[in-house]
Amino acid sequence: MTDLAGITALASPNGLFVAGVVPDGNQSIVILSPAEPDFWPHLKGQPEYSDGQPDPIDRWSVRVIGEMARALGGEAVLPHHGPPYAPFYTWALASGRFWASPVMLLVHAEAGLFASMRGAIRLSGKIDLPASERPCDSCADKPCLAACPAGALTGAGYDVPACHAHLDTAAGRACFEGGCLVRRACPVGQGRRSAEQSAHHMRHFHK
Repeated sequence: MTDLAGITALASPNGLFVAGVVPDGNQSIVILSPAEPDFWPHLKGQPEYSDGQPDPIDRWSVRVIGEMARALGGEAVLPHHGPPYAPFYTWALASGRFWASPVMLLVHAEAGLFASMRGAIRLSGKIDLPASERPCDSCADKPCLAACPAGALTGAGYDVPACHAHLDTAAGRACFEGGCLVRRACPVGQGRRSAEQSAHHMRHFHK
């Protein structure tokens, strides 16, 4: 039986943290997310980042989470492996630490709208991680609802073509170079993710 402290001891040096735990019969699914803002500087020092091959973050995740799983006697699960693809969105909601936000994106108790998951480890036994309060419930202003300059991401949902069209304009440079203004508006996640890291993800999103 592995406890939360043992998992954290392996996750922290790799720039990860336990973002949620989901019971699954006599097993636990431990969700691992980037421990920002330390994650990005750590990743840039890893061989996958500088070897010139495609998908450096995914390949890093395969290696690191695979090593952690073997050390813990569990099974690594990666969101990009499939089909069939593991139900990470469902797991996130079931963990009691991720929720649908007012703009429908996942929001996390610690990461806010910068919620993301690098992978998970399936372990035998029960891992205890208390549920948290949904941060949106105590957020009176809900700045995420009015933050999108293109009106592409609102309480009505996500208009992906409008988002891409905005990123092609001069006004869209702030989003493209510094990250989605809606995500950045969330009080919980502010200051977690660097502009450099956000720009990396935006380049891959807006190809």
